[in-house]
Amino acid sequence: MKRTYELMFIVRPDMTDEDLDKLISTLQSVVPGTGGTVIRVDKMGKRRLAYTVRRFHDGIYVLMVVEGGGPVMHELERRLRVTEPVIKFLTVRVDEEQKRLDKIKKLRDAKKKVSAQPVTPAAEEAAAPAAETPATV
Repeated sequence: MKRTYELMFIVRPDMTDEDLDKLISTLQSVVPGTGGTVIRVDKMGKRRLAYTVRRFHDGIYVLMVVEGGGPVMHELERRLRVTEPVIKFLTVRVDEEQKRLDKIKKLRDAKKKVSAQPVTPAAEEAAAPAAETPATV
């Protein structure tokens, strides 16, 4: 079963672009060998960390979206753990959340279609007298 994962990792701020590209290509080459596909890779650039990690205040953020099974992510996480320049990483499974959001959107669209239907004149006449009658005390 194919699942979609977002893998965000942060590398040392002093890492060169060539080394970062080499690390990303190494991680990308692992994915097809374990039965997955890389959907996209976003280099988000250098940003301030929320708290100090291994004496670093800044880090270079990289987001990798991968489709595959558990063995793909286990191998990627293992490699990130032993790669010295990587100071932090986090993997999130997003396919279940995407299914849930699609379901909510479908329900919302169905409600809009119902409320967007034109009101018939007979329905307007039936609603008008009820609104005009005063409330009894």
